[in-house]
Formats: sequence, C-alpha cells, structure tokens
Amino acid sequence: QVQLVESGGGSVQAGGSLRLSCVVSGYTYRPYCMGWFRQAPGKEREGVAAIYTGGGITDYADSVKGRFTISQDNAKNTLYLQMNSLRPEDTAMYFCAAGWRVRRCGQSQYDYNHWGQGTQVTVSS
Repeated sequence: QVQLVESGGGSVQAGGSLRLSCVVSGYTYRPYCMGWFRQAPGKEREGVAAIYTGGGITDYADSVKGRFTISQDNAKNTLYLQMNSLRPEDTAMYFCAAGWRVRRCGQSQYDYNHWGQGTQVTVSS
C-alpha cells in the first residue's frame, strides 16, 4: 500500500523557518505530481505548492511565493517544503499528497490520489 509520512512541523515565532519532509513508500510507479496542502480550523483545504516529479516544474500559491520552496529527492523518495519568513496566517495542518492522474501539477486536491496524515505548523506573533 502507498504510504506518505510527513514530519518537521512544530511551533515557531513569526519570521522563523521550518522544513517539512514527506517520505513516500509502497508505490510501483513514481507519482506524476506531488504537492503540499494545508487546512486551518474552519477553513477549506488549500493548495500550497506542487511539483512535477519528472521534470521539476513547480507551482505555488500566491500567498507563499518567494517564501516557500518545494523540492524533491527521488533517490530518497522524499518531498520537502522549505518555509521561510513564516507568518501567523501560515498556521495550519500541512498535508503531503501524491498523484498519478495528471502531469500538469497544480493545487487541485482532485489531482491527487494518496494523502499523508498531516503535520501541524503553528506560527506565533
């Protein structure tokens, strides 16, 4: 079975940094797309960043451009999200996702097939 396990969340002060990791296992073929989503209490789940694993093309939500960087290490089956200049509004549960449905990787949750359990990020002012 495909499994995604996130790590690296925690509590930081505004302006700080965190790096999230997602280890993927149990797949036969590498997913076309991998992405990061987040959900805060009372809000809808939103896409944060996505990457086409075959070529490294990335896509970011406007709210995180210039602050967050998505990357991959295919040899280690690991996805990363480097988060800098964190703001209180970044506070949310962050989820890793993998998809085999499309090759134009974006922020729609319907493009992804498997999800991790999430890791909490809390940013204090």
